[in-house]
Amino acid sequence: MSRVKSSRRPLSGKRCLVTGGGSGIGEGIARSLGEAGATVAVLGRKRNKLNRVVKDLAAAKIEAIAITGDVADEASIKRSIDRAHKALGGLDVLVNNAGIGGPNGCALPGPDRWHEIVRTNLDGVYYASRAAQRHLPTGGRIINISSVLGRFGVPGYTAYCASKHGVIGFTKALALELAAREITVNAICPGWVDTNMATEGLQAMADGLQVELDEARRMAMSAVPLGRMLQPEEIGSLVVWLASKGAAAMTGQAISHCGGQVMW
Repeated sequence: MSRVKSSRRPLSGKRCLVTGGGSGIGEGIARSLGEAGATVAVLGRKRNKLNRVVKDLAAAKIEAIAITGDVADEASIKRSIDRAHKALGGLDVLVNNAGIGGPNGCALPGPDRWHEIVRTNLDGVYYASRAAQRHLPTGGRIINISSVLGRFGVPGYTAYCASKHGVIGFTKALALELAAREITVNAICPGWVDTNMATEGLQAMADGLQVELDEARRMAMSAVPLGRMLQPEEIGSLVVWLASKGAAAMTGQAISHCGGQVMW
């Protein structure tokens, strides 16, 4: 009986922190971690969103707390991670999920959001990892959320592509730095995931092509062999595995979870 229970709750007793946990993929990751037995801290800038997630998780019998903080502010994120470590009674897993999207071209007209996007998506991963690694025990885990746009480029999304490529390089280097402590560092590269951010991206695509949203969605899905968006909990399931005993020897990897959109 105990073996069955353990297999269903492989992260029982683990303390996990998810940045950008107030919505979308981060919320799905937090739920998946909680269902696997972990205690979860969701971190973000907006207290009301975090409180809603914590309330929803509590209704599902998942122990969770809300921690406010801004990953783009090094001092802020350090204080927030220290608070999470104290509130959870330790920290075993950091999931660097916080990120922002939207257009930013270098040679194309449009808004100049380079610093905003890179500071959140790449600097934020560095700041959070640097703060959390002080608390992680031997065998701890850092899991970074990159993107399939960390594998290839898209015109008009220079900053986003650069930041997500950077997350993969950061993951590989940090995995080597922390290997002596048996702390694994891996990245997940999601494709289209059914979130508000994805809908905003599809709407921008529709506006640019002067087509309806449904047509933009059809066009986007035509590039996905499985022909559908993933759900946030599907990303969460991969996070759970990377945080489990079964992935103890997996480090420095960037795993595409995208319905076959990228096959390397």
